[in-house]
Amino acid sequence: MTIPRTKKATGMAFLDRGGVRIYYEVHGEGPAILLTHGYSATSQMWRPQVAALSRGHRLIVWDMRGHGRSDYPEDVAACSEEATVADMAAILDAAGVEEAVIGGLSLGGYMSLAFHLAHPGRVRALLIVDTGPGYKNDAARAAWNDNALNTADRIEREGLAALQGASAERALSIHRNAEGLARVARGMLTQRDARVISSLPEIKVPSLVIVGANDTPFLKASDYMAAKIPGAKLLVIPDAGHSANMDQPEAFNSAVLRFLQENAH
Repeated sequence: MTIPRTKKATGMAFLDRGGVRIYYEVHGEGPAILLTHGYSATSQMWRPQVAALSRGHRLIVWDMRGHGRSDYPEDVAACSEEATVADMAAILDAAGVEEAVIGGLSLGGYMSLAFHLAHPGRVRALLIVDTGPGYKNDAARAAWNDNALNTADRIEREGLAALQGASAERALSIHRNAEGLARVARGMLTQRDARVISSLPEIKVPSLVIVGANDTPFLKASDYMAAKIPGAKLLVIPDAGHSANMDQPEAFNSAVLRFLQENAH
């Protein structure tokens, strides 16, 4: 395996992916965990997890293309699910990691499922937080895509101010411009098929599905994933919304550490 060159500084690094720089951080040593943020958030949303999860584990967090400190490709085609999954694999390569616990929140959770579909041998376990698995129904997928495209249009009109008042994981986010987020909404947030949701019954690794009790739009999706993924565990965290890891960090960290102790060593 060829390990790409990285530029490192106190746990932070940039990976060059065909001219697109991808920002990531590595914390701690031990079995690896790769966590991916949600749409219009950044790696900063995992701050409440760094100290707890990096004790005994190598925690890797990163900014998806079009977000945070990573580059913002000007071509929508470069802001795709496939590019993101490939970025995740390249980050593991750069960190010298063959297999990791793969997890994320919302869009990051969906990308984690897509990563498992593309690279099942590199996934030790799955951690899926406040996430939907996509749609089997074409009409439902079209409605989701319409919403994603409307989000892109609104961000172009209003700029980064469109994120004000959003859920907690977005409040920490610093982006260089809104255009990158608009392209990501069109290229990465939209969905084209049912591959990911259809793959759930084929998942053979330990899986933990977490959802905030107040994250109403994602409760049924979480139930569905927990039922379809063989052996998956479901945790509903009280008094938490869409950013369950930030709303109730102690409960979240405790549950994840217990899951890792039981399944990922």
